Amino acid sequence: MTSLFDATPHPQLGRVTVFTGSALGTTSLYTLAAQTLANTAVARGVDLVYGGGKVGLMGVVADAFLAAGGQVLGVIPQSLMESELGHEGLTKLEVVADMHERKGRMAELGDGFIAMPGGAGTLEEFFEVWTWLQLGIHSKPVALYDVDGFWQPLLEMLEQMTQRGFIKRDFFNTLIVESDAEALLDAMANWTPPAPKW
Repeated sequence: MTSLFDATPHPQLGRVTVFTGSALGTTSLYTLAAQTLANTAVARGVDLVYGGGKVGLMGVVADAFLAAGGQVLGVIPQSLMESELGHEGLTKLEVVADMHERKGRMAELGDGFIAMPGGAGTLEEFFEVWTWLQLGIHSKPVALYDVDGFWQPLLEMLEQMTQRGFIKRDFFNTLIVESDAEALLDAMANWTPPAPKW
């Protein structure tokens, strides 16, 4: 098993860790995008790591990977399992102590990270793994699946941070942004890690 703190390149994209919402959002485009990502990934032999829930887009993407014949590894904290939010039909569901352990385990299991539309938790997970890339804690691709322009306001903010000197342009450019599932996975498979900031 690959260690989270192994900073060597991971050219093989065997599993993607997907961050997304526990809600469905206001348009069916998000559900369709989750299903498209699943079908595209499984056709390439790529399996799913995610937060283990059965609700919202989390549940949709897990069910879509399973329906396409992929393996799905879920990681969920005990508190959410006790709230009956865990998906019982996965290839494997790991129950961990808390959210910190959950995020570390999801990062460890995946060969790359995809943020789909979601809320505050999705943003927090995305920024953590992108920051870890900057610090050299991992060397795995980080991507935004830009469904229906969902991530454009965030990208405008990141561009402002870059222009004002808080993010280096080279690091900003490490972020993969695609609205098409094929292009997204191609970019992740062909991605080259940057040198650590420190």
